[in-house]
Amino acid sequence: MTLKRDASGRLDIETHLTAESLMDKRLLAASAVGAVRPILPELRVIKIGGQSIMDRGAKALLPVLDEIVACRPEMPILITTGGGTRSRHVYAIALDLGMPTGVLARLGSSISEQNALMVALLLAQHGGIRIGHDDIPRLPAHLAVGCIPVTHGMAPYGLFEEPPAAGRIPPHRTDVGTFLLAEVLGTPRCILIKDEDGLYTADPKKDDNAVWIPEIEVNDLLTRDLNDLPVERTLLRALSHAQSAREVLIVNGLKAGDVTAALRGERVGTRIYRD
Repeated sequence: MTLKRDASGRLDIETHLTAESLMDKRLLAASAVGAVRPILPELRVIKIGGQSIMDRGAKALLPVLDEIVACRPEMPILITTGGGTRSRHVYAIALDLGMPTGVLARLGSSISEQNALMVALLLAQHGGIRIGHDDIPRLPAHLAVGCIPVTHGMAPYGLFEEPPAAGRIPPHRTDVGTFLLAEVLGTPRCILIKDEDGLYTADPKKDDNAVWIPEIEVNDLLTRDLNDLPVERTLLRALSHAQSAREVLIVNGLKAGDVTAALRGERVGTRIYRD
């Protein structure tokens, strides 16, 4: 990209994008030039599950926070929160009232925000600070003074959420919102804290024959098209063509030490990666 002076003497930016359609497939393919600059590559982006951890109260949540606090001196950490059972309640009411998908997405986001506020307050003595999505550019300043920023995990599509292929439940929820944060910040790993050891061939709570999957390539997982998953399918599609975030780790927050191991980059839970 260069500066060029036109016939009138004004400087202009010379780029092939200027006069081309941004719908042109060849132009879109050619836009993949150079490497994406990682903004905070050492950051750990970790989501605390709503239904799996938050809704269980102190006995599940506080030990997870203790592990995060213990690891914070070793590394910068950003926490996101899920919505959990209360978001499912508001979805049910909104569906009964005939609300469109965009409204459900906005309602679900408000529940995730409530959980983020509670986590930030629980961490207040250790530098916990509640931030919104508009505060993400201030992350380096918060991290530099030892804070533990907490934000809601819901992807900020809100009223502009795209209609899902089936039903009206928003397809971009807190798992994919957390992953997209990791992607834009240049963090190679996204950690999701659930209440199971990771991915299984079926829901282990419902099927005793479910087999644990320690690691799997994301396109292989998409091809399997399992009936139930512990993560949102939109996250898998995002991972399949991500440029910075290369893997998602699903860990059991009810197992002492698993969160610490995940934050330190150790192999624990299920690793879903892009080949």
